[in-house]
Amino acid sequence: MFLALKEIKHEKLRYSLVIGMVVLIAYLIVMLLGLMQGLGNENTAAVESWGTKQVMLDKNANISMNQSLVTKDQSKNLTKHEALVGQVPIVMKGIKHGQKQSMQYFGLNRSQYLLKDKVKIVEGRKPHNDHELVLDESLKEKEYRLGQEVKLNSLTTHYKIVGFAKDAKFNIAPLAIGSLDTWRELKGTGQQFLASGIWADQKVGSNRQKDLAHYDVQTFIKKLPGYTAQNTTFEFMIGFLLLISLIVIAIFLYILTMQKEVQYAVLRAQGIPAGFIVWSIIAQSIILMVTGVVIANLLALGTSLAMPAAVPFMIMWPQTILLDLALLIVGIAGSLLPVRMILKIDPVDALQ
Repeated sequence: MFLALKEIKHEKLRYSLVIGMVVLIAYLIVMLLGLMQGLGNENTAAVESWGTKQVMLDKNANISMNQSLVTKDQSKNLTKHEALVGQVPIVMKGIKHGQKQSMQYFGLNRSQYLLKDKVKIVEGRKPHNDHELVLDESLKEKEYRLGQEVKLNSLTTHYKIVGFAKDAKFNIAPLAIGSLDTWRELKGTGQQFLASGIWADQKVGSNRQKDLAHYDVQTFIKKLPGYTAQNTTFEFMIGFLLLISLIVIAIFLYILTMQKEVQYAVLRAQGIPAGFIVWSIIAQSIILMVTGVVIANLLALGTSLAMPAAVPFMIMWPQTILLDLALLIVGIAGSLLPVRMILKIDPVDALQ
């Protein structure tokens, strides 16, 4: 470690350029991870923040809320851990200003646990009747306000905004939360249908709601339109960047080692073990990678604070730290390329 620090201190410009290269690669990877997490959160914010563990849908709905309809006979004797959820895509239009917003409408029962306990109101209150709505808090930035009246799709009824909720997003769209009666009007179904599905905050046995298909929350999330394809794309991009960083770091360290071959030969001639020199190269890599990754994380954090709320970016530190460790491992693996050169150095040949 002493030799590694001395070399870095002596060649400030050279190693600063290497650190700069690491910073740029790590910054790009962390930003891609943040975008993946942000988009994923907009897909699943309502599901995860409401503590959903299991979803029950019509067996022929192909794990799609939008294609599922649950009848009275299919949803008997709900427990306090189960709640009806009616979902339908809508366009909300302001009456006075005429602004339009594409959204997802969630019809909930006011007496069941989802609306009673899980919807977190940050401003205003929860709806008390069929003509009141709670919107996702992100819509405040689009000038929607408490008390404002809006229309939904082609319905002539006026609906009043009475509250804003935290993490009320589903399938990359903000939610409008209202009653199941309004959901039936928007969906155009008869009274025989109660909802799109049933959500539960704990595992439900297969002996309950036998006429419905039971899915754990991860299976349900993976089937959300575009969710798996979106995450897979980002994962491939991050994986390729990790591979590129491995190659670039290995090449840089190999070139630096070649340039110092004579110095290493002198050290070997003085009786310094090859293992000591190899460890100094690995230590250099660790120092360079840790410094670059820390700077990249600070830059990503600063960027996230400066980003507008409309950009779906989120830093989840457990996953980010795992990515940082992966970058560190990649850097150490890249430093192993010059090891063979060090082990094969013949002091006499090198000095000649």
